[in-house]
Amino acid sequence: MKRYILIFLMLIVSAVSATLLLISCKPATANADYIRIHVRANSDEREDQSVKLAVRDAIVQYISPLAIGIETKEEMWTLLSSKQDEIKRRANDTLVSCGYDYGCRVRLGRESFPTRTYGDLTLQEGEYDAVIVELGSGKGKNWWCVAYPPLCFIAAEETGKEEVEYRSWIAELFKK
Repeated sequence: MKRYILIFLMLIVSAVSATLLLISCKPATANADYIRIHVRANSDEREDQSVKLAVRDAIVQYISPLAIGIETKEEMWTLLSSKQDEIKRRANDTLVSCGYDYGCRVRLGRESFPTRTYGDLTLQEGEYDAVIVELGSGKGKNWWCVAYPPLCFIAAEETGKEEVEYRSWIAELFKK
């Protein structure tokens, strides 16, 4: 009888241990395969949102041709690190040309993102390596895309609807 109780207790301990192990294991490697770009607007005011999109365009247009031929995440991270000052300069130049003097901050680091679907690609909620561009206070609605693999998508229209048409700057460059 004691032997059956001992076997029963060992089965319970094993089952609980296996369950805890499965719960604690997250597919973290999936997030590790991507680098994202995150542009935060100064505010939710229409003008700040508009200039955010202009900055977004300037950054994506600058990075897209540089990303051609990048084959690994490490190569892209090295490229973005080496171009951080230029990304900041281009963002600030765009702000100034649009009449804004609040400037921006650019940093590379880890950032939390919600689940987001880009066409057939769904990136799960979690922390990702990212280029973070904060315009002014950085308190407004933001925009983000995937820098590696180079899939930065630009919304054709900011309509406030969930239906958004996406196009790839990289694909357009390859077509030219």
